[in-house]
Amino acid sequence: MRSLQAEIMEFLKVQPIIDPQEEIERSIQLMMDYLSYHSGLTSLVLGISGGQDSTLVGKLAQMAIDRLRQAHPAINYRFIAVRLPYGDQLDQADAQAALDYIKADQVITVNIKSSTDKTVQSLQEAGQEISDFNKGNIKARMRMIIQYAIAGQNQGVVLGTDHAAESVTGFFTKYGDGAADLMPIWRLTKSQGRQLLAYLDCPPALYKKVPTADLEDQRPMQSDEEALGVSYDEIDQYLMGQAVSESTARVIENWYLKTKHKRHLPITVFDDFWK
Repeated sequence: MRSLQAEIMEFLKVQPIIDPQEEIERSIQLMMDYLSYHSGLTSLVLGISGGQDSTLVGKLAQMAIDRLRQAHPAINYRFIAVRLPYGDQLDQADAQAALDYIKADQVITVNIKSSTDKTVQSLQEAGQEISDFNKGNIKARMRMIIQYAIAGQNQGVVLGTDHAAESVTGFFTKYGDGAADLMPIWRLTKSQGRQLLAYLDCPPALYKKVPTADLEDQRPMQSDEEALGVSYDEIDQYLMGQAVSESTARVIENWYLKTKHKRHLPITVFDDFWK
């Protein structure tokens, strides 16, 4: 095994073999413990896109809330699923199917198109031309602003969907979908997430669909794998300590090294960041 590969596996806490039921319980317990420990917090908030990751975290969140309500019926615990389309979402049917599967206590829909477009317009009026890629990051950050606003009004905790395959490549927007209070599936690979959803009787179409961030107007529904230049299967093999081609390892490790800043809190003079 490559030395950097071993370092990455240790950092991300990836286990090559998992027990789906055990991992489901670990994630649920994390959310229950966090709400129970922080007196006054009563809700979990998560944006639902219709993709594998938000479907999984949403289902686990609703399960955690259901258990908390059973244990503490006097407390108004609830899971708030948030739909955050930019205009008309091309895979809206998938998002609705995910909501039907999750059965969230509450669904709030906020269309981010007007707020995003006005932000871009204001920047352009200030002399800043915004690229399509940069606008995609603005969309991701706008979605997180809204989730935190909802959480703030509902004594809530914002959940994130980052997992090991996204984390190793830095395939998330810094302070966008990379910002959250809890990351319940952070240690899992993409294929392990699918294992959990299969165990939870999720409709296969929701976890077999092609993963896409769908942030860029000029490249709608571009697949994650096309953007990364490597498949999730290859990333998972690497993260589980298996042998991959030299070119595949190089792509993954290049992503890991150049996105190091995304996996770190803001830098202070006390951080030995460059070693």
